[in-house]
Amino acid sequence: MNIGDHIEVLDDTIRGKIVKIKDQEATILTTDGFELIFLLSELVKINENNMIRVPISDMNHDFLAKNIEKKKKIIPRKDKKIPPMEVDLHIHQLTNSTKNMTNHDMLTLQLETARRQLEFAIEKRIQRVVFIHGVGEGVLRTELEYLLGRYPVKFYDAEYAKYGIGATEVYIFQNAN
Repeated sequence: MNIGDHIEVLDDTIRGKIVKIKDQEATILTTDGFELIFLLSELVKINENNMIRVPISDMNHDFLAKNIEKKKKIIPRKDKKIPPMEVDLHIHQLTNSTKNMTNHDMLTLQLETARRQLEFAIEKRIQRVVFIHGVGEGVLRTELEYLLGRYPVKFYDAEYAKYGIGATEVYIFQNAN
């Protein structure tokens, strides 16, 4: 397989074009506009020009019904749910020492980190980001929500089972460009 080849992913409904190959992995630009990484062994090269396209009205419904009856065994799909990018905003994760830092300085560092990481995610077309802010008095969470309100995103409490109540998940709307 080569860069520019049109492919489909085995055991999934993902189609796209290879944009990068490194070792045994290929980066795929999907038809939905996302870049995903797969092993080369998980891909099948297709020829876009010779795709069989048959209107549904021309299909032989009796033939299809017989073949569906033969294939009653359901094969589970691989879970291709992409995990979100995680950004831990706890101050001890962002700096080695808070000595000589005021509360305002620490909050500014946390919010600036959140802004940079959010803009990185938007630029790299990462659709979901979880900001781990902790519980505390809620100042960071409030300021984070104010920051998020200025971007094309929606946000909500992150998965409770994994993060508790100290995290916010951000869904970034992707444009079709």
